[in-house]
Amino acid sequence: MNGAAALVKMLSDYGVEVVFGVPGDTNVALYGALKSVEGAPRHVLCRDERSALFMADCYARLSGKPGVAEVPSGAGAMYALPGVAEANKSSVPVILLVNDIPRAGVGRGTLTELPISELFRPVAKHVETLPSVAKLPEIVRRAFRHATAGCPGATVLALPEDLLYEEMPEENVSLHVEPQCRVAPSYRVRPQPEAIAAAMAALLESRKPLIVAGGGVNRSGASAALTAFAERMHVPVVTTITGQGAVRDDHRLSIGIIGDNGFHPHALWAQENADLIVYIGCRMGSVATMNWQRPAPGARCRIVQVDLDPEAIANTYEIDFPISGDARAVLEAMLDAVDPDYRADRTSWVDDINARRREFWEHAASMVEREAAPIRPEFVIETLNRHLPTPCNVISDAGTPTPYSTRFLKFRDDRSRLVIPRFFGGLGYAIPAVIGAYYAAPDVRPVGLFGDGSLGMSAGELETLSRLNIPAVLIHFNNACFGWIKALQRVTSTGRENDGTFSVDFNAYSMDRLADVYGIRSFRVETPEEFESALVAAFGHDGPCFIDVVVESIANRLPPVYSWLQKTGVNPVALEEMASV
Repeated sequence: MNGAAALVKMLSDYGVEVVFGVPGDTNVALYGALKSVEGAPRHVLCRDERSALFMADCYARLSGKPGVAEVPSGAGAMYALPGVAEANKSSVPVILLVNDIPRAGVGRGTLTELPISELFRPVAKHVETLPSVAKLPEIVRRAFRHATAGCPGATVLALPEDLLYEEMPEENVSLHVEPQCRVAPSYRVRPQPEAIAAAMAALLESRKPLIVAGGGVNRSGASAALTAFAERMHVPVVTTITGQGAVRDDHRLSIGIIGDNGFHPHALWAQENADLIVYIGCRMGSVATMNWQRPAPGARCRIVQVDLDPEAIANTYEIDFPISGDARAVLEAMLDAVDPDYRADRTSWVDDINARRREFWEHAASMVEREAAPIRPEFVIETLNRHLPTPCNVISDAGTPTPYSTRFLKFRDDRSRLVIPRFFGGLGYAIPAVIGAYYAAPDVRPVGLFGDGSLGMSAGELETLSRLNIPAVLIHFNNACFGWIKALQRVTSTGRENDGTFSVDFNAYSMDRLADVYGIRSFRVETPEEFESALVAAFGHDGPCFIDVVVESIANRLPPVYSWLQKTGVNPVALEEMASV
């Protein structure tokens, strides 16, 4: 058995089902092993290394298993860097295999030579170069351990090509794997009992408590524990964008989204009026706290912060009750600490929030223009709500679709998820990510939402979708521009043209024709009626579909972004003012 075969066998034993990658000069040995080793993971040929990492990222987010990608040396490694950075900062377990140049070529001007460790160390949790074939099992185990243990993240292994051809020693080498590292978190960090006791005492005294669920709740698989705890304590729950779906949207205690992008006014009201807020799996960064204005500095509200990473606790706010631990483990410990005879009475607090919640949704329904042309983005999401299968996984790019999907999308089941790459906000994610979503959950229909900028960065993966017959429904928000940046330029008036924008517009094309080239069933939509019909046909089709929707640009009518509305003199939480925007 050579090094490549040993690597593939270990990947298989770790339960890796699929490897996403791009061929190159240095990964021939790996491909030979993937083809010949019995039980090898499936290899998904991608059209771009960045896409391969996005597929692995989404696969990991939805399956809880480490997502594995492989790339060749040189440019392949450089193109993979954005995906590694996003996964690592989003606490997603991803493992990148860089098939590097042979050791004999290091330092001699070899084509595609790069200092892999130096390149990835600033953006990855762990980076290691294979020094000898005998060390391969050890560094593979270390990669899976780093990816899944503690705060999950991205690990990178540089594998010199010559070592993958070398025979494995027969003695003193073990190809064993660590079964607990097949999923993340591999080891759940338990909280200190005294920290739980202090936080629970404060919660029991609170009359108007609120839970803020961040992305760490979903990464931990803590949705059921969160719902049970919220019900037992009768505490309403709001979420960040990455925490969306932690409690199903139609639950009485599931209030809505906080933060700058796609916020719900009633959720912000609850955040402002709570006397105690429990942040779970939330870094309390700029978006979730509206640039550290909510909670307001000096507010009388006490704060509990639960985070797996102790360095994240109290990093942006003074915290009254810090708890370091895994989100699910902490919630289960808090639930166990509740006296069986305890009966929560917070009906008036929950009723008050829900009255505001109903008012918002009634107002939102009246605001959805069903006759408007171009189609309004919120109509796209509102219509999608009525046609989404249950369950489903919706993957959105970080641009135009984000404020509308976070504000208007509704999940009425426990398995559906919304995935958005939020830490660095890179475009080009949704199209490749639906492929990772499909392999993570083949029985759940993936839906991709993206704008023109994103399409231009990942259009090549339409061929991958077609070749693999991935039954994704792709919805393209066609406004012929970098819509998010165009809107921002108008808000800040930094552009050089009369309308305040500069260098953000494209030519307008019928992008459904691009999907046609790859044999994907496609629709061109310019009216609300056409969109409704296209959705029915797309969800009735068993292969990939592409819906090209001509939408109103978010630069023409501001989206629900708190800071933008505030800059233009609009009160972001006043429903009557929002109606005029």
